[in-house]
Amino acid sequence: MIKKIDHFVITTAHITKCLSFYKKLGFTPKEAAGRYELFTGDFKINVHIKGKELSPHAQHIQTGSADLCFEVNDDINIVKTQLEEAGIPIEFGIVERTGFKGKMNSIYLRDPDGNLVELSNYNI
Repeated sequence: MIKKIDHFVITTAHITKCLSFYKKLGFTPKEAAGRYELFTGDFKINVHIKGKELSPHAQHIQTGSADLCFEVNDDINIVKTQLEEAGIPIEFGIVERTGFKGKMNSIYLRDPDGNLVELSNYNI
């Protein structure tokens, strides 16, 4: 029945820092009437501000509880260099992991709210 992910929601305590972080990763931020969205590829992330969540929303809202993995186009070594040049600290990696399509190389970092963000490439 389910085809693919269209969007998901993260909650932030720091909207400016959050949008800036994801923009550095290649997302295009958009804001309209107090709604914040981050676009890339064929999906988006809706960003709610802690205490000002749009309804309906998750039952137990908290920041920093997401564990996200994004597939990247570039070789993971190039991504690592780009992250370092952008001043984004790498928490862990490059390490081999298994994703939807099989073996991949991954780098882990944290967004401003503490969400774990994994960037992965299948070209290993």
